Amino acid sequence: MNTMFSFILVLGLLIFVHELGHFLFAKLFGVRVLKFSLGFGPRIGGKKIGDTDYVISAIPLGGFVKMFGENPDEKEMSSEDKDASFAHKSVLQRFAIVLAGPVFNLFFSVFLFFMVFAFVGVPTSMDSTTIGKITADSPADKSGLQQGDIILEINKNKTLGWMDVLESVKESEGNEIEIVVQRNGGEQTVHVTPAIDTVKNVFGEDVEQRYMIGIVKSDDFTYESVGVISAVKNAVLQTWMYIELTVMGFVKIFQRVVPASELGGPILIAQIAGEQMRAGWINLIYFMGLLSVNLGILNLLPIPVLDGGHLVFLTLEGLRRKPVAERAQIVAQQVGMGLLGTLMVFVFYNDIARLFH
Repeated sequence: MNTMFSFILVLGLLIFVHELGHFLFAKLFGVRVLKFSLGFGPRIGGKKIGDTDYVISAIPLGGFVKMFGENPDEKEMSSEDKDASFAHKSVLQRFAIVLAGPVFNLFFSVFLFFMVFAFVGVPTSMDSTTIGKITADSPADKSGLQQGDIILEINKNKTLGWMDVLESVKESEGNEIEIVVQRNGGEQTVHVTPAIDTVKNVFGEDVEQRYMIGIVKSDDFTYESVGVISAVKNAVLQTWMYIELTVMGFVKIFQRVVPASELGGPILIAQIAGEQMRAGWINLIYFMGLLSVNLGILNLLPIPVLDGGHLVFLTLEGLRRKPVAERAQIVAQQVGMGLLGTLMVFVFYNDIARLFH
């Protein structure tokens, strides 16, 4: 129940923000909005207010804003209808309406982080020598080191910070080292022989090889109170970092550095959302911020049926001074739907495969 609630909360809110961007800019430019739908498929409920039918649909995996004049035909229109038609707006106005969805997702990420930083504080990493994780079958694991051990000395030299630990292990050149740790209020001495291992970056790429023992620093941090301006600045920087990671993630997938099996769909999102909610609201908000950036960037990919594909057509229209042929657009949309359909089947397969592993 917790997983389902967190999934609906996270995905529903992100979809709402995305479609709200399209909706508000359509209204700004005088476009008549016929339907604002959260979800696809059969209608569960809703209410019509003015020209717009606000709907909640059965399949919560997306949403859409249906605008008058999106698919114009050859029939005559009254001047009033032309004024309210999406197709009769300038290229720049239509570009802004389409772009607003992804941009709202990016700004929503900034808003989420701002709320955390303004009311809770900016998380600041605390330097320590506490072991947070031990790699299985590593020299540290075999020597008897344990998670939670505080490293006090290495080869009689005091370790005041994690960099002292890294440098001492690196400079051992593979010779056995003596580590004194604090455990359960007492001190223990452990002998470990470092081994050459590969340091990998966040995408799993090899960065360097050095002597290591297979330990990771405990992720200790504290929240530092900041003012409004600093909260905004840090929220923008946090969002920008997620944008860079997301873009590089897509690049690494196309370069086949990150295996396609790492791609996840709704089931994985639901699992992670449930885990983050159990870990606390701040963890859930961070996950929501990352997912909002992912949704925004994903929709900017130049694939027909996604916002990015529409932006490509509008850019070509602006350069050519005339719309792309309707037949070409239809074919491109069909290809795009095929690609997205294939991708959805693939990520569902990955999600199900993970459940049985």
